[in-house]
Amino acid sequence: MFDRLVKLVIASMILAAGFADTVHAGEVRVTVLDNEGQPVPGVAVYIEGATPSSAPAGTSAIMDQVDQRFVPHLLVVQTGTLVEFPNSDIVAHHVYSFSHPNHFKLSIYKGHAHAPVSFDQNGLVVLGCNIHDHMLAYILVVDTPVFSTTNDDGVAMLDAEHGESATVSIWNPRIRDDANNLSVSVEAGDHENTVAFNLVKPLRAPHHGHSEALSWSDY
Repeated sequence: MFDRLVKLVIASMILAAGFADTVHAGEVRVTVLDNEGQPVPGVAVYIEGATPSSAPAGTSAIMDQVDQRFVPHLLVVQTGTLVEFPNSDIVAHHVYSFSHPNHFKLSIYKGHAHAPVSFDQNGLVVLGCNIHDHMLAYILVVDTPVFSTTNDDGVAMLDAEHGESATVSIWNPRIRDDANNLSVSVEAGDHENTVAFNLVKPLRAPHHGHSEALSWSDY
C-alpha cells in the first residue's frame, strides 16, 4: 500500500511538472543564452507578421530618469506609442536623441515639464543627456503588439495567436552577434512553440555610470 502511494505521488509530481512547462496554443516560449550557455535577461523579444501594425490611439509608456540614469535601460514600444519622459531625479536633465527618423530633444527640466513624445516610425532610438554624458538608454520601436523582454532566466513568453506565421527577433545593446543569428521564423498557430537563441559572441559589458564603465560611444 505504501509503495503504491509513493508511486502515485511521484506520478502526480511528474504530471504537474509537465503542466508547468507547457506552452499553450498560440504562445511562443523564447530563451536567450549567451556564448557560455548562461541566461541573458533584459533582451527585447518581439514577433512580427507580414503586416506592420501601430498601437491604438493613446497607448503610452514611460522612460523615467532616476539617480542620473534612464529607467528602464531598454524600453520596447509599438509604433505610434506616446512615451513620457518624467524627470524623477534631484538634478535637471536635457534628454535628446539623434536617431532618425525618431530624433527629438527635451530642453533642460525637472518633473513633468514636457509633453509625451510620439514614436511613429519603427527602429532603434538611442537616448542621451546633454548634461550627463554617461546617461544612455534605448527605445526599440517595433511594428507589432507582440513583444516582451527576457526575465532573469533568459525567458520571455509571447502570444502569437494573431498571425499564421511570424518571425521572432531579439535585440539588446550588449549582443554582438550578426543580425542573421537574431531572427527565427515560426508557425504562430502551432502548439508548444519554443525558440532558443544561443549567442555565439561574448556579450559587451553592461553599461553603468561609473568612471570605469564603457563610455556612451562604445555602444
